Amino acid sequence: MRTSRNFEPKQKDERTRMTDNAGSRDAVVIERSFDAPVDLIWKMWTDPEHFKAWYGPDGATIPVARIGRAASVAPVWSVWEMQTPNGAMQMWFTGEYREVIENERLVYTESMSDEHGNVTSPASMGMPEGHPAVTEVRVDLVDVGGRTKMVMTHAEFRSDSPGAAGWSMAFDKLVAPPSSTRPVDP
Repeated sequence: MRTSRNFEPKQKDERTRMTDNAGSRDAVVIERSFDAPVDLIWKMWTDPEHFKAWYGPDGATIPVARIGRAASVAPVWSVWEMQTPNGAMQMWFTGEYREVIENERLVYTESMSDEHGNVTSPASMGMPEGHPAVTEVRVDLVDVGGRTKMVMTHAEFRSDSPGAAGWSMAFDKLVAPPSSTRPVDP
């Protein structure tokens, strides 16, 4: 099933569009186009300060983001903490880069962890039975005449999970930090 949602533009002539593809119950696929160069969108994924500005669902803050150098050929791990507005939940995640093609593709694993990057079971974090211990996130970026088309695929992640909705909310925030990242119609 493929759905498309239009969001209220910031100015009368600006249109934003997001496509969520729930074609598989075991993957979330989100496509967005941004009125920003590929290298800026790449930094939004690989620079900790940029990442903290947009990652997580509405109301969440990311006080800690340790991201290894994505350009590194050796596997590195990332850890970040999420706190909800109620302060009731802290979540840490860790992963390793599997594929890095600067300004084109970023593939990394993602697992729930403690604050030191040690993988923990999803059940210990209150996740439902069957939630995978390790998932894979793939981000593909394409330069489209100075704009960027981004396709994010989170494999082994149920498209009907709360986390899938969290990705959509996070990408809504991704367009907000630098004014040059407003999404546009392709």
